[in-house]
This record gives sequence, structure tokens and C-alpha cells, in this order.
Amino acid sequence: MADHSPLIEVKNLKKYFKVPSGMNHAVDEVSFEICRGQTLGVVGESGCGKSTLGRTIIRLLEATDGNVYLHGEDITHVKGHQLKQAREKMQIVFQDPYSSLNPRLRIESTIMEPLKYSGRYSSKKKMREEANRLMELVGIDERLRQSFPHELDGGRRQRVGIARALALHPDFVVCDEPVSALDVSIQAQVLNLLMDLQEQMGMAYMFVTHDLSVVRHIANDILVMYLGQAVEKAPTEELFHRTLHPYTKALLSAIPSTDIHKPMQRIRLKGEITSPINPKPGCRFAARCPYAAEQCRQPQQLTEILPDHFVKCCRCREINGL
Repeated sequence: MADHSPLIEVKNLKKYFKVPSGMNHAVDEVSFEICRGQTLGVVGESGCGKSTLGRTIIRLLEATDGNVYLHGEDITHVKGHQLKQAREKMQIVFQDPYSSLNPRLRIESTIMEPLKYSGRYSSKKKMREEANRLMELVGIDERLRQSFPHELDGGRRQRVGIARALALHPDFVVCDEPVSALDVSIQAQVLNLLMDLQEQMGMAYMFVTHDLSVVRHIANDILVMYLGQAVEKAPTEELFHRTLHPYTKALLSAIPSTDIHKPMQRIRLKGEITSPINPKPGCRFAARCPYAAEQCRQPQQLTEILPDHFVKCCRCREINGL
């Protein structure tokens, strides 16, 4: 169901937070596109800006600079009715199904909340019918519709969160670590549900995770972030088979290998993590990079090294023999 026109386009997006000692560069000049029916996986260590990026795109946080385009329309600073229309087309599935649901609302009422907000339904009966349809769509037994969140297990709670996100038929969904708080036994069920729903409805996903095994299963392309910046972006299998950035290589080396004849050599990073507060203009990974040189102190650009494979590293060709 994927087409080749960007549904979401992000250009040089920045999100800074003011702190007593300066500005925290949580997201710094990140750019990418996602087409309808496709998934961009965003990976990196905790604190790299993945979740902040997603929340800034859908206007839960206001951008410091840069632009977000939805269907070619700049929505970065729209307000009022235009913002309401944009938010109906963009939704989020939160990481923690335990805290993202109102404990005082029954499941049916939780799913009906966005339906009330939309003003599309003339009666409560029609809203209830739509809520029940959504519950069936995500695999929730209708007998649970009058249950409270605390009466459900984690997997069912997350299905409720997914149903709520889909209530307004969005075009773009940010999946903010949607399976990390779940038992391993039900993670695959939720992932497969998300993929099935995407196939049926043609949505674009931005899938935020720190688990590279998960993102390989669901994403068409992967964006690797480090301290607020995109350091590598490529199609999923290209990135796994031809990793170019030293940081991405270190991330991939942490995945346990199942091949006893070709075990993965773990890359252990040394050095202190650079502060995201008032960072210097050079490479932010240089303090931990085994290949760091004097030229790494200069500003770096995300450059297309191979077809559709972008890397922010001035020594990338030299390191990889390209």
C-alpha cells in the first residue's frame, strides 16, 4: 500500500529546552520523509531525543526551528481549527499502557473520547458502535468494554491505546516504544497487530525504539540518533548489512548473535558522553569514537555516502574503505 510521495516530511527540525546552564539541544536539525504505508524506525540510546522528536512532529511539543509537512502542508505553527485538523491525522501510541489510560474511564469510554472530540458523530449510539468496531479491529473481546484499565493485562491495555489512536483514522502514527513495557511473550502479538493495521489502513509509522531486533522486524528504513542528531539513515537491510557510522556499529554489536560460526564482536565504547547542553559544533560522538581525529571538531553534515544511505561522519569513507 506504500506510495512514493512523502506523507510526512521533516526538515531541519530543532527542539531546544532552556535549562539553568543554557540550552539543551534535545533534537538538532533532523530531516527525513515517510511515505504512506511505510515505517521509519528511529533508534538510539536513552536520552538521544527519539521520543522528543516524535512528540515535536505531532505538535505535543512546539518546535524551536525547522518545519514539519503533512501531505505537503506546513503544520509547524498552525493554530486553532487547522491544528485540530492536523492532530486528527496524526496520533501517538505511548510507551506505557499502564499510565497512558485514564484509570477512571471504562475501556469503551476511553475509545469514545476522541470520537466526541471530532464532532463527526450525531449520537452516542453511533459512537458506541464505532468504539466496538475499533475494539474488534484490535482484538479486544467486546465483553471487556465495560472493564477498567486495571482489570486488563499489559497487552490488552496497549491494544486499547492502539484503538484510541486509530479512532480518528489517522494517516501518521508515532509508536513511542509501544512494546518495551510489555512481556516478551506478547510483544510479537502487538507488533504483528501494528503491521496488520498498517496493511489494512495504509498509515505511515514512526516507530521509536531502542531494540534493534524489533525495528528490523517492522521498519522499512532506520534513522539512528545520537545526542539529538541523526547520524545514519538507510533502508533497514542495507543498514544491517553495510553499517557505516561507528556509533551504529557499536549499537549493532550489542545484539546477541545466533550464529556460532560467526559470533558478533562486541564494540565497547569508552570516554564520556558529550553534554547536549550548549554542544560544540563538531561531531558529538567524537569523545567516544575510536576513529576520532582533529577534523571531527568541525561541523558535520548528513551526507549520502551510498545510494539512499546517509551518514554524518567526515571520516566515513576512509574508515569503511569506500
